[in-house]
Amino acid sequence: MSGIVAMTGFFSRLKDGTAFQLKFRDRVGAGEVLGNALKFVVKKSGGNIVLGIPRGGVIVADIVARKLNADFDVVIARKLTAPDNKENAIGAIMPDGSMYLDEFLVNSLKVSQGYIEDEKSVQLQELERRIQLYRPRKAGYNVKGRTVVLVDDGIATGATVIAAARWLKKHEPARIIIAAPVAQPQAAELLKIEADAVEVISTPANFGSVNQFYKDFDQATDERVLEVLKNRRLL
Repeated sequence: MSGIVAMTGFFSRLKDGTAFQLKFRDRVGAGEVLGNALKFVVKKSGGNIVLGIPRGGVIVADIVARKLNADFDVVIARKLTAPDNKENAIGAIMPDGSMYLDEFLVNSLKVSQGYIEDEKSVQLQELERRIQLYRPRKAGYNVKGRTVVLVDDGIATGATVIAAARWLKKHEPARIIIAAPVAQPQAAELLKIEADAVEVISTPANFGSVNQFYKDFDQATDERVLEVLKNRRLL
């Protein structure tokens, strides 16, 4: 499987954040940059499909899909949070109950099986809420034999993207490309084994959180996601 395209000189320093800290205007701007970059990787065709991970990933994915002249949909995943830090992901879960767990984190944090089961139950409830909101018709995913571009607005641990990519493989796409404007370097490396390609604009060494690489990182709300879906006539 291919990974992140190697870059040299200035562009390599830009990618790893040593030249200066790249900041995207907002999620729409990030989608424009990512979509333009993906034109060199993905054949522009209506046969491709772009899937955005709610919430922020949907805004980025909408723009990417337009740039690639591709179909668009959402795929809903939820991170499983750590006991003492709800911003930290120990894994992620999909609506069918399939999970990815970061065994190293689970063991190092001494997370109990009981906690994992409780957290799984909480996140499954939120997944069902989002399905009713974002995909009330519960239509199947038409991805078999197609190139799927899985998009998020940034990748910190990679947990939700990994869970989504593994779930997607069950639906037999021809190719899975994971794409994001920015990713933590180790997470980007980890994702290489989960997809046919990983395309990220920036993998900065000083990665702390996704929002530090956006000038405007207003909260991505349900209302904003619904606006995208209504404009796409998916609701």
